[in-house]
Amino acid sequence: MKKIMRIILGLFILGFALNVSAKETIKIGAILATTGPASFLGDPELKTLKLYVEKINKSGGVLGKQLELITYDNAANPKKATTFAKRLINQDKVVAIIGPSASGDTLAIAPFLAKAKVPMISLGGAISIVKPVKKYVFKTPATDRMACQKIFKYLKTKGKTNVALISGNGGFGKSMRGQCKDVASDYGITIVADETYGPKDTDMTAQLTKIKSIKNLHAVVNPGFGQGPAIVTKNFRQLGLTQTLVQSHGVASKKFIELAGKASEGVIVASPPVVVAELLEDSNPIKKIALNYIKEYEGKYNIPVSTFGGYAYDALNLLIEAIKTAKSVDPEKIRDAIESTTSYVGLNGIFNITKKDHLGLDLNSGIKMLVIKNGTWALAK
Repeated sequence: MKKIMRIILGLFILGFALNVSAKETIKIGAILATTGPASFLGDPELKTLKLYVEKINKSGGVLGKQLELITYDNAANPKKATTFAKRLINQDKVVAIIGPSASGDTLAIAPFLAKAKVPMISLGGAISIVKPVKKYVFKTPATDRMACQKIFKYLKTKGKTNVALISGNGGFGKSMRGQCKDVASDYGITIVADETYGPKDTDMTAQLTKIKSIKNLHAVVNPGFGQGPAIVTKNFRQLGLTQTLVQSHGVASKKFIELAGKASEGVIVASPPVVVAELLEDSNPIKKIALNYIKEYEGKYNIPVSTFGGYAYDALNLLIEAIKTAKSVDPEKIRDAIESTTSYVGLNGIFNITKKDHLGLDLNSGIKMLVIKNGTWALAK
């Protein structure tokens, strides 16, 4: 009998210890599109989060506690994103959410985050994620509006002012199309054509043939992400179009170059600086951080970095710094600390987040204009 009692007591103590241990972790949620049409976004994001959560835990964690990363794959499906957001908050009890990967998914769950009063750092590109400001929603990628401004400024300096748009009609493509149309006149750009395509379209020659017929056309800008821009690029070359083709930061990864193949040669891409870290000036504070990220990520996974993993890197580090600043795992206090971030040097620029700006990047601290040359990235001149 005594032996049985000792066993029961031992099990009780073990269970209690495990329960205490579970309570001592800081639970961080992530909703990422690791499968499906947007997997090129979610896969490097997940790899980045796993890499750095493991690294942080090995160095002692945060506030003396280990991080616990709880992730769900919503395959860029807004309904699934909503389901997982509710699960992360109601069941998993996370202190914050990183993601989703896509803009439409982010906007779908934003109202629920507001009711739950849990902060989210989105990895989506649309300006509508942070404008108007939503109390519990932040983001790390430059906005689509910023990409339009950077692209049009570049084209203006090249004397290429007659521009055609061919845009994806998903959340990001639709949003960036609207932003480009809105800021075009600020840069002396005339939109001479405005075509769109769907996420399941496999040929855009009809739209590009219309664009090709336009006289005095200087450039074509393609707001979109996923396989669509690669198809546009191939069709663009097949039709013999010789104007400048510009892609957004929605394709800034080697995956786009692989998908588009030789057709990608000479394409201009608006991109965060991480993919050309070695080409940055030594005085640029992003360079050292980016080179270190490349070394650690590629050393771990033996694949090239992408800008999308960089979005997750910044989101995680902004969140960790906020927890340290707040000295608390209370979601409200973490939210307040994120909103007071100043001079955080990340892979996407220098962040200064305020009550009126839940991104905190300026136009010049992040986006670079790149050109695809010999199957890799170079700074556009």
